[in-house]
Amino acid sequence: MNEGNRQLLTASMLLVAVTVGVLLYAASLISWMLILPVTLLVFGCWMLALAYMQSSNPVKYARSPFGTMALGLTLIAFGGAVFLFDLTGSVLYALALVLLVLAALGIATALRHKHSVDPFFGSKEVLI
Repeated sequence: MNEGNRQLLTASMLLVAVTVGVLLYAASLISWMLILPVTLLVFGCWMLALAYMQSSNPVKYARSPFGTMALGLTLIAFGGAVFLFDLTGSVLYALALVLLVLAALGIATALRHKHSVDPFFGSKEVLI
């Protein structure tokens, strides 16, 4: 899939995410204040799927699949934190979700940079 099709698909998925939020509000399942967090949650899930699609067919000068995954996790963390705060009224659950996502990003980054080049000798060492 080329970059133009991915952009069109992403714009369409943003509309789907907004529609999901509006439909949940219309069905009286959420308050109107939660339309944006639900949109961020759904769109963050789409960004994770897009990162997977990008990893199978990368484009040379496009955003890396890892960057897309990090953006998706950030959207999920922010939308989920606001959603949890509105449902529970406790900031601790929202903070726990944000810390969990930050930990997941840190683990993914550490696993991504498993092999490092030594600046003094130029040899590769496995960092565990």
